[in-house]
Amino acid sequence: MGLVYPLPTLQEVKVAKEINLEDCLGKTVLVIGGGGREHAIVDALSRSPKVSKIYCAPGNAGIGEQAFNVPLKDTDVEGLKAFALENSVDLTVVGPEAALAAGIVDAFRAAGLKIFGHTKAATAIESSKEFAKELMFKYGIPTAEYRSFSDYEEALEYVSGRPFPAVLKYDGLAAGKGVVIASDLEEARKALADMLLDHSFGQGRVVVEDFLTGPEFSFLCFVDGERVYPMPLSQDHKRAFDGDKGPNTGGMGAYTGLPFITPEDKEFAFKEIMCKAASAMVAEGVPLSGVLYGGLMKTPSGIKVIEFNARFGDPETEVVLPLLESDIFDIFDAVASGVPADEPRWADGVTLGVVLASKGYPGKYEKGVVIEGLDGVQGRVYHMGTAFRDGTLVTAGGRVLMVVSGGSDLADARAKVYEEVRKIRCGNLFYRNDIAHCAFD
Repeated sequence: MGLVYPLPTLQEVKVAKEINLEDCLGKTVLVIGGGGREHAIVDALSRSPKVSKIYCAPGNAGIGEQAFNVPLKDTDVEGLKAFALENSVDLTVVGPEAALAAGIVDAFRAAGLKIFGHTKAATAIESSKEFAKELMFKYGIPTAEYRSFSDYEEALEYVSGRPFPAVLKYDGLAAGKGVVIASDLEEARKALADMLLDHSFGQGRVVVEDFLTGPEFSFLCFVDGERVYPMPLSQDHKRAFDGDKGPNTGGMGAYTGLPFITPEDKEFAFKEIMCKAASAMVAEGVPLSGVLYGGLMKTPSGIKVIEFNARFGDPETEVVLPLLESDIFDIFDAVASGVPADEPRWADGVTLGVVLASKGYPGKYEKGVVIEGLDGVQGRVYHMGTAFRDGTLVTAGGRVLMVVSGGSDLADARAKVYEEVRKIRCGNLFYRNDIAHCAFD
């Protein structure tokens, strides 16, 4: 069972007359999800004086130290709705894209429940690559040229007649695994067969894009209709091993404070991409009401969109939210209520986070391996895939932990975080030693 934060006394209510009684009694919040992203959200909510109780469904071992874990799947819309109603939840915050695509926001709103997240229709900006590309071309948002296909032979013929590498994207949710950068025709043939003949991710189309070059970065914004509130920029590391080698993963680390992005770059990305996308969704009748994630690239011809996601990124959230000085409950509540929020305040300095993953990830890996040494770690430790077995903390996923440190600059943050990572003892974990190498290179 997690911790319940103390409620203000009646005397405190009388002293702070500007705070209404309802706020002083404390809010109950439900967070949907059970990974590192959700742990970072729970951690940020735990710092709010307006929040007295946090539930998390399904949560994990680390989240259970700050919230009450609820044994419900993140896509169990009816079960989660019933829980929120029965437990007088004041606000629900959705983490995973699968829950959004399952229509959890629509169902909660229909039941009169306040929820932070996009409707099922608005989630199409992530759940359908084709929808997102059509939106960008219609409203002049810079992105790569593309064509989409449902027929394997037609797709193969098109790819055969164009230069490599080619970017092949499954038009739907694929848990971060539906994108292949094919270096030659044989690799493209295999990927297309996997998506269009074997239907590995389900029935769906494939989007074929031009290959772009340049450093990638992530731009997360709180969005309510046409109101857009930017967060600090970040960059994650998808490849499993040092030097950006090995298979793609869900992310092996991330950092803020990107030296290759100028203030002018950020202003362009904010106005010409993030704000334009928000306005475009309003114009299409599917306004956003949560987090818009822009996966962007600084190409030789300017900043362009690689992808949009309809929620907080992971592991970017774990390095961005520790910098938030504003009360995150106020932001979530304002967006969920459709009213203007105060501009979020962010701390100076930077953050850097390193993911510890099970050996074998993103392939097959062992679970249930004992983890020790966390008591001695300074800084933030976000649990991504952990569980308790007979009172002992053990591994329970591919990505297991993320250690995050802050610093005055990246060199400071990097030195701190690796010192803390080395304190963790587990015979079945590995991590990259070069997070933020792009900044140092």
